[in-house]
Amino acid sequence: MQPYLETDLTLSPAHEQLKLGVHAFARDVLRPAAARLDRMGDPAQVIAPGSALWDTLRTAYKLGFHTALVPTSCGGMGLSGLGLQIALEELGWGCAGLASSIAVAGFPFMSVALTGNQALIDELVTPFVTDKTAAHVGCWAITEPLHGSDHFSPGTAAFHDPSVFGEVTATPAGDEFVLRGQKSKWVSNGTIATHAVVYLGMDPSRGMAGGGVAFVPLDAKGVTKEPPLDKLGLRALNQGSMTFDGVRIPKRYVVADPSVYEPVLRNTLLLTNAAVGAVLTGTARAAYEEALAYARTRVQGGKPLCEHQLVQRTLFDMFTKVTNSRLLSRLALVYNSASQEQALEYSIAAKVYCTQSAFEVADAAVQLCGGRGLAKDSTIERLFRDTRSGLIEDGANDVLALVGARELLNRAARA
Repeated sequence: MQPYLETDLTLSPAHEQLKLGVHAFARDVLRPAAARLDRMGDPAQVIAPGSALWDTLRTAYKLGFHTALVPTSCGGMGLSGLGLQIALEELGWGCAGLASSIAVAGFPFMSVALTGNQALIDELVTPFVTDKTAAHVGCWAITEPLHGSDHFSPGTAAFHDPSVFGEVTATPAGDEFVLRGQKSKWVSNGTIATHAVVYLGMDPSRGMAGGGVAFVPLDAKGVTKEPPLDKLGLRALNQGSMTFDGVRIPKRYVVADPSVYEPVLRNTLLLTNAAVGAVLTGTARAAYEEALAYARTRVQGGKPLCEHQLVQRTLFDMFTKVTNSRLLSRLALVYNSASQEQALEYSIAAKVYCTQSAFEVADAAVQLCGGRGLAKDSTIERLFRDTRSGLIEDGANDVLALVGARELLNRAARA
């Protein structure tokens, strides 16, 4: 199947090369690895030495994809806006789980780089961007056993309720902070990560808004990890919980305190929600292409499936959802990377719409392929399970939609 028709006629040669390069990596590395990792019955096998996961990560690191979110001033690729959307869609076309793993690997280091603290950058970021062997793997530790989507609700009254506070806390102790509490099983890269950016509670009087962000080396004394999570979809993506029992970090590793936590969280969601939308756009495209190829060769009623009008209508609806997803995820990433007045509602809309559309496209692909779509060795069967995860990851769609609605109402009130 040829790459999709690029309708942006102003795409630069650099963006064209980026698309072709990431697509080749997704085709030649991610897809074969995804097929092998998905079939492993025990998630511990996925992360075991010699697993295809490590070969995939090492290849990604050699190509520099682990630095996609790190600014060029710090040695990274510095992708944003259109370039980031293109790369994430292609990675999602290859495998949504591995795409997430590669992107999240750089999240703690991006967070440090954005502080502009050169001493911290030299200490923490430089070893990561120069890594070619996947010796440094990051994770974004935010979700907790009793807190999931409520972590993603800045701007709402509930976010400022003092009776609701994070489970992982940071307490000052001289020149250090002491971390205590547990993050839940859904931390992406949680079991394999060497470093984390931890979203934690610092001021309970402010509720969830009294949070902070810290860079935490996971070899620190007091950090324990649970076995990897066994789950329905995204089986190539390692996820697992971690506990902090009196973990001490220097105060300089706290990159955001309660005075700036809410805007920092908003900036995080501006990126992550739109990014998930871009990744799942690629996964939807993969499901559409699989269904299209099958419909052109599978014969029913004496002619190829694609010659039946009902199948044609279904394929066109799938194509329309993929195209709309690309447009919306690009809009959110391009606008919010360039505008001085960023709009969280567009990033949330991209996440909610693109993940829902991806699930619907994958569901339609299973239906078109009939029994073949249900077979465990079918790519479409894996894509269907992977897209179902998108409705929950990085905030459940129902909750995010309410946060987006609050953004709309707040903007209208300011007009």
